[in-house]
Amino acid sequence: MHNDASTLLDSTVDQSPEHDDCFAVRQAARHLSQLYERHLSAVGLTPTQFSILGELGRMSSLTMAELARSMVMERTTLVRALRPLLRAALVTDTPHDRERRRRLALTPAGRARLHAAHVHWRAAQDEFEHRFGAQRAAWLRRELFRITRAV
Repeated sequence: MHNDASTLLDSTVDQSPEHDDCFAVRQAARHLSQLYERHLSAVGLTPTQFSILGELGRMSSLTMAELARSMVMERTTLVRALRPLLRAALVTDTPHDRERRRRLALTPAGRARLHAAHVHWRAAQDEFEHRFGAQRAAWLRRELFRITRAV
């Protein structure tokens, strides 16, 4: 005889990975991260670090909270990713106001590393688009950004 929990599980949608949106997105994200890591490692950056430098490069400076929001990252995860960038003097972290908020900005060395990394990022982007299809990749990007705005 089934108890209520097993009956509920039996009556729900198939729990296999093919029907698990979270599993599929996370698996694809790990796969793509590995592709970009392979290319960006030539300039000593992870994909997350490249994205942080890129976001700071688009803005003059951001607070930690603003950067965390734009990257959709927990502050503790962001701090871990920022540490090597701060140690390498690619990013500055300066006091902003009396509330002890800090402003993050690219240094000239950070801009130079971002510029050098762009070639490797482009190679990763081109490889993905070649394998997956440029139109499908553009569609996927639009859909993923739609998810971050809608969910």
